[in-house]
Amino acid sequence: MEQPKNRIAIVSPSKNAYSETFIQSQKNGLKGTIFYYYDGYLPKFLENQGALQTKFGYRKNKIARKLGLTNFNVAEAAFMQSLKKNKIEVILAQYGTTAHQIVKICRYLKIPMITHFHGYDASVNNIISSCNNYKEVFEYSSFVIAVSKLMKVRLINLGCPSEKVIYNPCVAHPSFLEIEPKFKESNFLALGRFVDKKAPYYTVLAFNKVLKKFPTAKLILGGDGPLFEMCNNLVSYLKIEDNVLFKGVIAQKEFKAYLTNSLAFVQHSITAQNGDQEGTPVAIMEASTAGLPVIATKHAGIQDVVVNGVTGFLVDEHDVETMADKMIELIENRELAIQMGNAGKLYMINNFTMKSHLKVLDELIVKSIVER
Repeated sequence: MEQPKNRIAIVSPSKNAYSETFIQSQKNGLKGTIFYYYDGYLPKFLENQGALQTKFGYRKNKIARKLGLTNFNVAEAAFMQSLKKNKIEVILAQYGTTAHQIVKICRYLKIPMITHFHGYDASVNNIISSCNNYKEVFEYSSFVIAVSKLMKVRLINLGCPSEKVIYNPCVAHPSFLEIEPKFKESNFLALGRFVDKKAPYYTVLAFNKVLKKFPTAKLILGGDGPLFEMCNNLVSYLKIEDNVLFKGVIAQKEFKAYLTNSLAFVQHSITAQNGDQEGTPVAIMEASTAGLPVIATKHAGIQDVVVNGVTGFLVDEHDVETMADKMIELIENRELAIQMGNAGKLYMINNFTMKSHLKVLDELIVKSIVER
């Protein structure tokens, strides 16, 4: 007789953000019946069922609040009703900010919660303070997921009990293992949101130095964000429009094609002035899984997944000169690029697979349900 599946709610601010492929992998790969709630830290929709809030529910909640029968607002009441209706046994809250919004609901309904931190939620100073340093989240969560070793330390320093914090970085989809880079073109690839912590302008400035020696090289930039126009203007000012290609938001299929025809993946992440840091960038792990060397910075979780001098190169934050030098080194030594790419693929296979990532989450979900 088949055992009943665990009823798991994944709560995410976005339905399918292009930069959050890791959440989709969890949604499709975890063992259990998945209910995917989305749109805001307090979700408004349930996938395949539509809006949580109804006119009847709105009127009912309004009356209940007037009579002093509930302290929950309309949106909270709608989410609670859906959780009860679908007999949710455990909630996986994507981002600490989501957990902060729903923790009182989880506590009221006595549903265990696992909080999955990803990056800005564990590093941006005003976000952390606005969430009361996650005091209630840490207290109630059965487990807290950190996607980098630095983040694990940071969460413990914020007050999370060390026994609750589990290091489990998000990983590349197994299909990236099928990619075989050609290493024929002098193309460098970068993919990510154009935001302060990814400092795409530094990547452009480093590549501009590469062009002084190799004027036919290409830099392919995928993604968008608030710094997109600024980077476009910088490229125009440097008069390197023919060499820097802005591709905007690209689908995974396109990204894989660019990986196949690139020499290396580049990303110059930094700690932003507001404290914002990466978790462990999945795009870097995808590139390494595909067999490309990675040139990046000694920043957050990047240091956990790129072995400096073996699977790629790591430079100091803001060090444009050295990043340029490493890009030039790989153009001049394609055998080294191939060697590093192969080492990176092997390192991912041995240490960061989707199977192991999901296994950790599956085990934590079962423990949370059993121990509640």
